[in-house]
Amino acid sequence: FNLLANSDVYAADQLFATLDPTLRRLEWDGIGNLVLADTVGFVRNLSHSLVESFKATLEETVEATLLLHVIDSSSPEMLEQIEAVEKVLKEIGADVPILQVYNKIDCSGEEAKIIYRRPGEPERVYVSAHTGEGIDLLRKAVHESLMGQLQSFDLILKPAYGKLRNQLYSLNVIQSENYDDEGQLHLHIRIAPQKLEQLIKQAHLPLEEILGKQAQQFQGPLETFEIQSKIE
Repeated sequence: FNLLANSDVYAADQLFATLDPTLRRLEWDGIGNLVLADTVGFVRNLSHSLVESFKATLEETVEATLLLHVIDSSSPEMLEQIEAVEKVLKEIGADVPILQVYNKIDCSGEEAKIIYRRPGEPERVYVSAHTGEGIDLLRKAVHESLMGQLQSFDLILKPAYGKLRNQLYSLNVIQSENYDDEGQLHLHIRIAPQKLEQLIKQAHLPLEEILGKQAQQFQGPLETFEIQSKIE
């Protein structure tokens, strides 16, 4: 998280070192504005009451566009830890694209690399947050993962829909705009489809009116344009 966000959030290899989510907004070349969120880590074998508290904290994960699952590649319990994380994500309904980040390659002996699910779609990246090895590959993998989710849309906004226009500008996703003779605003934007759908529905605006035939493609759970980071 600190290397991606250029921050100095406290980190330690100990239980409950991170209890509250940390958010950082940053500009990502070719993508626009991102919100990078470092959330509470996963801990196995907690009491039922603590597990429920953890789940409540993790529920914002459901709204992420991309989840960075940070894995201790040097741990002898690595597979069990991965399984525990995946179980909790399933329980809270986090149907979110995941990029697995295998950290501590300086201890495990792995080399820095990206493993692709298919061309242009990273599945795993191997890094060392301690030495910085592979961090450029991590940035590359994040960029490719996000770029694969962006699509172009043409919107038509009535003058009363100015709030939505302002939100789109704040996300830096507007490519061009012009007004027609009726005073309606025509926007050409590039954005994650789930984020666009969420903005329109949260504003209680008519999806079909704004998107026309493009509205037909919107189905499934909503996600927001955030990157979530999970630490084992």
